[in-house]
Amino acid sequence: ATAAVTVAQDSLLNVCMDAKHHKTEPGPEGQLYGQCVLWKDNACCTANTSVEAHQDQSYLYKFNWDHCGAMPEKCKRHFIQDTCLYECSPNLGPWIDQADTSWRKERIRDVPLCQEDCDQWWEDCQDAVTCKVNWHKGWNWTTGTNQCPKGAMCQKFKFVFPTAAALCEQIWSGSYRYTSHHRGSGRCIQMWFDPAQGNPNVAVAQYYA
Repeated sequence: ATAAVTVAQDSLLNVCMDAKHHKTEPGPEGQLYGQCVLWKDNACCTANTSVEAHQDQSYLYKFNWDHCGAMPEKCKRHFIQDTCLYECSPNLGPWIDQADTSWRKERIRDVPLCQEDCDQWWEDCQDAVTCKVNWHKGWNWTTGTNQCPKGAMCQKFKFVFPTAAALCEQIWSGSYRYTSHHRGSGRCIQMWFDPAQGNPNVAVAQYYA
């Protein structure tokens, strides 16, 4: 039984999800760009994907951050980091779930995000503006990029997402879970870390696997 458990655990560790731009298995990527460079030693994303993660309206998903006017840079960097984590991290196995969409077979659900990462995201984005709570669905795509649906009002994040937990848990339909765990606790996934100190998310995935 122990061997079976070990195999099951291993299948959740160091894996890439079956989604639109992910590699089939993780490995070194010397040329990762910008904020995605944290994962260069072992990544599920290619160098091209890492470059596109930084574009305002990249070919990755044709998604426009500036749908209610320009998103402030200090806010946008969190969305870039969120994209890098999603595309590049090989440590999300315990939270991979089936997805029933045309563009991906798997997604992440309830990834326990460190409190500081979520709080800072909300802090830096509270004055950015959006028209939707769930960014996964309900957009008007007739122009080829996401636009606010008819009748949706552009408002500051702090009114759309009154708390950091609301932002992290609702914006990508439950991909993240807000936790009271702190960075370095080994109990939560960090969107940001110092690669010189190693990737702290490896141990977190092991704990939850």
